[in-house]
Amino acid sequence: MENNNCKENKGLAGDSGFAKLVLLTGFWGGLFWSFIGQVGYYFHFTKITPREILGPWALGSWKNGWIGTLIAILLIGIVSIGVAFIYSALFKKRDGLVSGILYGSGLFLLVFMLLNPMFPGILPFGVLDKNTLATSICLFILYGVFIGYSISWDYRNRGES
Repeated sequence: MENNNCKENKGLAGDSGFAKLVLLTGFWGGLFWSFIGQVGYYFHFTKITPREILGPWALGSWKNGWIGTLIAILLIGIVSIGVAFIYSALFKKRDGLVSGILYGSGLFLLVFMLLNPMFPGILPFGVLDKNTLATSICLFILYGVFIGYSISWDYRNRGES
């Protein structure tokens, strides 16, 4: 009876440990890849900055400076937690590389096609230049692979099938 109780407690701890990993993967993935997006903007690979996430809500000129960039990167990290949990719920049992590429591509299409009207600083899909499109799709794919591979790898190595 006691052994069964220990197994149940260990299972609960494992679930919370996996959820913590998903949370951290999402947060750090959002921070890292939005920072890389800012670097791409700085070197003129893309015309889209992470600050675009502040466009619909933030007022004032502060959002166009370095404080706006830091807050935007932090906000993307927070939003990315939800993105990671969605991946975990849908695809954690799949191969992280292929499903991560598809997930990142899907996120790109979601942001640039469906959610585009929410972000006034992002031009419509058909108007964006080739460099911005190529850089953005690559960043979204790399972000998806980071999220997907990290979550799938940890799920498999925990033996939670």
